[in-house]
Amino acid sequence: MGEFSCPTCGRVFDSQRGLGVHHSTVHDERLPNRECAACGNEFHSEYEKKYCSDECHDEAVSYEGESNPHYQGGKETTECEICGTEFEYYPSDKEGLYCSECVETENWRHRPDVKGSNNPRWIGGKREFDCAVCGESFERYPSEATGEVAVCGESCRRKWLSEAFTGDGHPNWEGGGTDNYGKGWAATRKAALERDDYTCVLCGTDADDLGRNPDVHHIVPVRIYDEAGSHDKTEAHDLDNVVTLCPGCHRRSEFGNVPKNRLRRAAGVR
Repeated sequence: MGEFSCPTCGRVFDSQRGLGVHHSTVHDERLPNRECAACGNEFHSEYEKKYCSDECHDEAVSYEGESNPHYQGGKETTECEICGTEFEYYPSDKEGLYCSECVETENWRHRPDVKGSNNPRWIGGKREFDCAVCGESFERYPSEATGEVAVCGESCRRKWLSEAFTGDGHPNWEGGGTDNYGKGWAATRKAALERDDYTCVLCGTDADDLGRNPDVHHIVPVRIYDEAGSHDKTEAHDLDNVVTLCPGCHRRSEFGNVPKNRLRRAAGVR
């Protein structure tokens, strides 16, 4: 067994480990256990380490050329596809197509034609419609013809609104007289409002929001029963055939924009 002397106080130990524990405990310093491969200075490290500092590491290790871990053969030479000048480029950077001067001019950029049918959102351009009021033909983009009916202009739109929102089509319609809907309508309307808590079954707008009671809509219209020879129009007033709607949802339903099955499901009826 050898003898190991403490370099600070001279105390002798039987093992290197004993000396190390003594020096770190008594003198609060760990003894060197490695030698720097660059400068030769001794230093302490708990794991395998060749260099005592980042500076020694950077001086000893080169990242240029083949020493770079990402090295892929260096630069390659090619000709610019625009001006024909020969230039160098790194394959890892980009495909060598244009020299730096042509890249800066942006003449190489391809700007695709997105007009008309070349546009990825193209859905056929303008379409021809027949005005629901005057019957005249007119052209319009489909995205602009999303209303309840197609009309050619403001004057026809106003005329259509005036005619369409007469009677039960008007948002303020409250049911009319018994001559129009027949016996039992008033009671059914009241029962529907109570069942649906005076709230539109589609959007949740209630009587407080409207400042009045919501509308009550026949899922199967009264006129269908009235025109059927085997039915009476009062049969339309069955509670399972009516739902509570705000004026907006009522108007959409009247024009067939809300499926009847959805209305039944929303109201919890058959």
